[in-house]
Amino acid sequence: MMMTRVKIKWVAAVVASIVLSPAWAQNDEHAQHGSKPSVDSATAPTASDAMSPMPGMDHSDMNHNAMPAMPEMKHDMHGSDTPPSQEQDMRGMAHGTSETGDMEDMNMRGGPPPPDARDPHAYSGGYELSPNHAHMGDNHNFGFFLADRFEAVRTDEHSSAAYDLQGWYGRIYDRAVMKAEGEVDNGRLSDARSELLWGHAIATLWDSQLGVRYDSGGEGSNQTWLALGVQGLAPYWFELDATAYVGKEGRAALTLEAEYELLLTQKWILQPRMEADFYSKADAERGQGSGLSELSAGIRLRYEIRREFAPYIGVEWSSKFGGTADFARVDGLDTAETQAVAGIRFWL
Repeated sequence: MMMTRVKIKWVAAVVASIVLSPAWAQNDEHAQHGSKPSVDSATAPTASDAMSPMPGMDHSDMNHNAMPAMPEMKHDMHGSDTPPSQEQDMRGMAHGTSETGDMEDMNMRGGPPPPDARDPHAYSGGYELSPNHAHMGDNHNFGFFLADRFEAVRTDEHSSAAYDLQGWYGRIYDRAVMKAEGEVDNGRLSDARSELLWGHAIATLWDSQLGVRYDSGGEGSNQTWLALGVQGLAPYWFELDATAYVGKEGRAALTLEAEYELLLTQKWILQPRMEADFYSKADAERGQGSGLSELSAGIRLRYEIRREFAPYIGVEWSSKFGGTADFARVDGLDTAETQAVAGIRFWL
């Protein structure tokens, strides 16, 4: 460490002797007068000349103490040599203050905005955009209503009307779901089914649903079921709805629905649809047998005047099976029939 400090002082002394030499002094005078000094490259002093003894000079009488004193170098534990005055200036720059301790620069930060500053809410339409009012999309409530089937039904013997409605209100992950499906025959509500469910997102494009189902209309007494199911979009764009029900006296039921939309053009859409109902026990009052009770399949062609409004026509086949078919024969009803349908599909 001592040798390093000696070398640094020795190099500084050599640099000082070059700076204070007459050739450099002459260059400074020319620089002050704005003229470029003419120095012959052959006679210009170099660092090697400064280190070698000059001819004709006796260096034995040279007073080495006459050299200008170099500022004392402060050596810290990290090995950096910095003059005290420069170190003080650097500290002042780091703290944003001058040598006199002026703190005006520090007081300028974080102060009030200038009087001509633009209002951050000038283009917000009267709404204040603050962290307390900003919400992500999954924090807002949305509503949706769909009349998937709202149609007139015509058979060889009679005509009726049918509806299949669905709506929900809530957020992306949790929402209240309403489903209603039924028929109106000769001005009388028959085979009506209403459901009130709580839907919760369990996967991409899939919701679980839990709630109650209420059957009304038709023969027999009304029934209440506990409903549990899933609804979503299966691979290859099949819309599926599967719901299991548990009722009184150990009765259970299962309903499966599947739809598919085939786009012939951007306006003409062909929609096949299938629905199947299963029951665990027979119910003679309502004309329901055990096992597969009823199966219906249809196809509808609609024209979307707008995406929200589309009239359609179609045909549907339905058939009763097992004990349900037996109850229909006793009442003098057909176990299978073909229906022509025409209606409107719309959503809000």
